[in-house]
Amino acid sequence: MSAGTSDAAEIWVLADDRAGNVAQCLGVAEALGRPFAVKTLRYDRLARLPNLLRGAGLTGVAAESREALRAPWPRLVIAAGRRTAPVARWIRRQCGARLVQIMDPGFPGRGDFDLIVSPAHDLPRAGGKVMEILGAPHRVTPERLAAEADRWRPAFTHLPRPWVAVIVGGATKNRPFPVEMAQELGESVARLAGGMGGSLLLTTSRRTGAAQEAALAAGLPEPRWLHLFSQGGDNPYFGFLALADAIIVTGDSVSMCCEACASAAPVFIWAPEGWAAPKHARLHAQLYRAGLARPLAGAVSLECWERPRLNAAREVARAIRERLLP
Repeated sequence: MSAGTSDAAEIWVLADDRAGNVAQCLGVAEALGRPFAVKTLRYDRLARLPNLLRGAGLTGVAAESREALRAPWPRLVIAAGRRTAPVARWIRRQCGARLVQIMDPGFPGRGDFDLIVSPAHDLPRAGGKVMEILGAPHRVTPERLAAEADRWRPAFTHLPRPWVAVIVGGATKNRPFPVEMAQELGESVARLAGGMGGSLLLTTSRRTGAAQEAALAAGLPEPRWLHLFSQGGDNPYFGFLALADAIIVTGDSVSMCCEACASAAPVFIWAPEGWAAPKHARLHAQLYRAGLARPLAGAVSLECWERPRLNAAREVARAIRERLLP
């Protein structure tokens, strides 16, 4: 179900400037299969205040965004992250809407939320309103993958199979991604893919870095298909998920790891010892235990195995239908 523009939509998605958070909310809203409206939130400098001071109100929300938060009110609000929590609570005060918050909203007002969707790797607090999930909700469905396969297949058909997709993030707040690490990744990929007789498909992100992209490209043998973020152009990311025969993904992004596990291909996570943040390392371990992915370190081949597809958004949507929107 696509986002609607009707003011009378029974479901609102609060969308701020955190793209990953917004994608999780949209994944759940789309999985519900009901019309919804996206309410874009822009913040001013007061949004930096702690939620204790913002309360259940619109402090920190820019004037143009406030204008869209008016009757007719929704029955349900879906939001993610702590900065949206005061806004969701304010809407509840206006109309009694049910509130679904992805990731713990923190203090204060935690009790205002009817469902708190908490990824297991975040070590959720216990409570009757908490729904613990594996990974994070996303928008990668079989239907979307089928459409992306049709869109991107012509770009890759000249390349011999199997197609090995390499999906690269990069540096995070406290963990750099130096050129030497990019070289190590390229060497690992080349070694494992070398005997398969297929092709490598590479896509990088804004966090990768131009020098790191160059190091990766230098280490990957032909035949190959490269999308380097620094050079622009359409990103084939979803096409890779749809068409790859094997996927190698760096472990710095919860979203990338979970979206890769929504594909049909075997997934290998590259995360050198000590590089991944603790919560990412917990996610990797959980995905390995569930049979959804394997570590690239120690792998001797990129063999396929039978595994389920990860789709937390559908699990959350089912819970919403049963508990909040019967």
